[in-house]
Amino acid sequence: MSEDYMPAGWERVRSSAYTRVAHHSGLHLYYKQYLSRSPAASLKESVRGSRGTRARLNAEALLLMGFDAPHSVLWGKLAGGGEYLFTVEAPGEPVDRWLRENLAKPDPAQLRSRRQLLHALGTYIGRLHASGFVHGDLRPENILAGQTQDQFRFTLVNNERNSRRTPIPGRLLLRNLMQLNMLPLADLGRTDRMRFFKAWHRQMRELSAVEAKILAVESYRRALRHLPTRPPATALPVEDGEPSQ
Repeated sequence: MSEDYMPAGWERVRSSAYTRVAHHSGLHLYYKQYLSRSPAASLKESVRGSRGTRARLNAEALLLMGFDAPHSVLWGKLAGGGEYLFTVEAPGEPVDRWLRENLAKPDPAQLRSRRQLLHALGTYIGRLHASGFVHGDLRPENILAGQTQDQFRFTLVNNERNSRRTPIPGRLLLRNLMQLNMLPLADLGRTDRMRFFKAWHRQMRELSAVEAKILAVESYRRALRHLPTRPPATALPVEDGEPSQ
């Protein structure tokens, strides 16, 4: 796939400067092309493994432990040193879209679903961290959520930079939690954030209440320093783009 050519049925998806991503809605597939980077980056990849290989293996590791990730169906190398990876389209929509659009109205049914989403997400990420997994970029747009009746199911996408360590160093937990907090207060209030953290902490039994609170407060503060300010999109009570796969 080149900059100026797109095969029939495929639609380009926004991506980073070093990837090209396309989606085929009829085939329910994503195509991700990893472009060659600097010689230094290529040298690092020769030691750590290429981005395409890491994306595939990291997704397989998640699936093996019961965490949903895109299934790889075809992969290979391109002329010039690049790689490609085809994955099955994962169900659901990004978590930030759920909070900003799908569950943004202050009516009882949506508020109830919103709280269920945050509780389920906290439990899921807590299980992920308790299993030793650290996601490379745990912003809400890299977590897809699908709803069946009152149950939410999550899928992690963009897994190239994942790692697994036991125990997870505090700085990596903090980074993941800060990434999750990268939502404006207009989309996610303080009490909603605490709903998530309480569910998350219940899965992280090795952390004391004091340690968990420090992580919650510091990740929130760091996220706010990086967030642009904008007016609220909805009148939610105080208590409460497409991802490339």
